[in-house]
Amino acid sequence: MKIIRHQAYARAGLIGNPSDGYNGKTISITVRNYRAQVTLYEWDKIEIVRSRNDESSFNSLGELCEDVKRHGYYGGIRLVKAAIHGFAEYCRARSITLHNRNFSIRYESTIPRQVGLAGSSAIIVATFNSLLDFYGVTIDKRVLPSLVLSIERDQLGIQAGLQDRVIQVYGGAVFMDFSKESTEIIDGFPCGYYEPLQTDLLPPLYIAHSANYSEPTEVFHNNLRFRYENGEQAVLEAMKTFANLAVEAKQAIQDKDSEKLSKLLNKNFDTRQSICRLPKEQVEMVETARKTGASAKFAGSGGAIIGTYPNEETFNKLTDAMKAIGCVVVKPLV
Repeated sequence: MKIIRHQAYARAGLIGNPSDGYNGKTISITVRNYRAQVTLYEWDKIEIVRSRNDESSFNSLGELCEDVKRHGYYGGIRLVKAAIHGFAEYCRARSITLHNRNFSIRYESTIPRQVGLAGSSAIIVATFNSLLDFYGVTIDKRVLPSLVLSIERDQLGIQAGLQDRVIQVYGGAVFMDFSKESTEIIDGFPCGYYEPLQTDLLPPLYIAHSANYSEPTEVFHNNLRFRYENGEQAVLEAMKTFANLAVEAKQAIQDKDSEKLSKLLNKNFDTRQSICRLPKEQVEMVETARKTGASAKFAGSGGAIIGTYPNEETFNKLTDAMKAIGCVVVKPLV
């Protein structure tokens, strides 16, 4: 029996987010410390196996409530289902003939939930890659992120941008340009310009996160989308700023100018804070990190932060300070 396994890693928005959903520019990195893995093999029927993230049996009412607080009302089964359905519809619409063998599929994930590290899209990307392998189908690398996003938006109602799916398809570190001028329609999907960057040029980075400060991405994006589409000037200007910061950061990385990059990351967060009422616990994460001499910004929609640090002494101070407020600190494996 052939067993197919594919992984997709957590991601952190290094700079430019959240402008990826608003014709902006971003740089993202993969965080290989955490991953979603999908295992698929031929079976006598189509079977989606539950994982521990889809638990429906609890020892007490309190345990159920804590699970809902941390993970919401849905596990990953809906993501796998949506990916399978989206894959089938994509092939049907393009008259791609699929063989009639069935399969069993299961997922597991070590990506912290609802802290802005793209755990949901990782499950879908890993599922898609497994299905492509099983059926022997090829999808253009630039198209796959857009296809995944369309499934999340149309089938699951998740409001987000493209950067998560792009970095999880491409890997490493990628500069992304989603401006109208750089967007092409390929196979019916809008695709931006994606430029892989040399990861060895990146300065020392850290990521800090806490499940206690989690928040679903749609909570943040739904409000911002409404304000953007209503032409709120402050939001429109902020999106331009985010995009310009990504361009400057790309040059700073190529010049190995870590000091400049640090300032740009801080400005990214300050700009975000100027247009959004952010949860005080998440602001505390950024402020705590900055007090140690590190730079800091949200890695996604909130609940995790990313930044640079000048030396190991600062990293040790950072680790201690973040631990004191209930956060885990890791050096991302890009």
